[in-house]
Amino acid sequence: MLRFGKDTLMSTIIYPSPIFGPVHSRRLGISLGINLMPGDGKICTFDCIYCECGLNASHRPKQGRPTREQVRECLRETLTSMAMRDEHPDVLTFAGNGEPTAHPDFAGIIDDTIELRNQLAPSAKVSVLSNATFIHHDKVREALMKVDNNIQKLDTVDADYIRRVDRPTQRRYNVEEIVELLRRFEGHVVIQTMFMKGMTDGGNVDNTTDHYVLPWLAALKRISPREVMIYTIDRETPFAQLEKASKAELDRIRDLVVAEGIPCSASY
Repeated sequence: MLRFGKDTLMSTIIYPSPIFGPVHSRRLGISLGINLMPGDGKICTFDCIYCECGLNASHRPKQGRPTREQVRECLRETLTSMAMRDEHPDVLTFAGNGEPTAHPDFAGIIDDTIELRNQLAPSAKVSVLSNATFIHHDKVREALMKVDNNIQKLDTVDADYIRRVDRPTQRRYNVEEIVELLRRFEGHVVIQTMFMKGMTDGGNVDNTTDHYVLPWLAALKRISPREVMIYTIDRETPFAQLEKASKAELDRIRDLVVAEGIPCSASY
């Protein structure tokens, strides 16, 4: 298990709720963020050691999640204001301080967002950045099938690596089940994977080698996603000894994915 030793450096990016930005995304363009978690802390079903929002225990919120009504009205006001300034987002992105699909009204919020997008920002795509921990729920899966970009995390298929690095908070998390559920999207899914290097108290976290890449590639072939997005560390992380994967390493992995007939982009 990871220990919080001398290499801990707490990250402090906590996003406003329910709307933040727009911000420039390396992968999505000009993105208006929709944060379904409290605006004063972090709630997530993963506790990734590389998360820019820090660790769950370090930013426990006192506020509650925004309601469906609050999200709808804040989004309406923001999109109306942007349109009056002739500003047009490329994407409306569900992200922020935790797992968006964990919101109890996630499906209804997706319906509201699509309706408002159609009215006020018809050129924008609706994207969800998720860690796949709720895709076993029928309502969540149905909602994700409605969005333009259903982006699901799969950093590896190595269970030990997931335990040490992604650190799911749910005991039921099983990566083999996740891969099967991702396959059931029948191509309406984008896989997002973090590649990095470095050492922590828990050991080496380099997942750029064939030991991790080739089984992950085999899982991608099973899932048959529309696209794969690979990326590396871009902002401060909770652990100072984590390192970026190099451009050469990301390019090699990207080329392996493309060789299997799956579109893939790399963000450095």
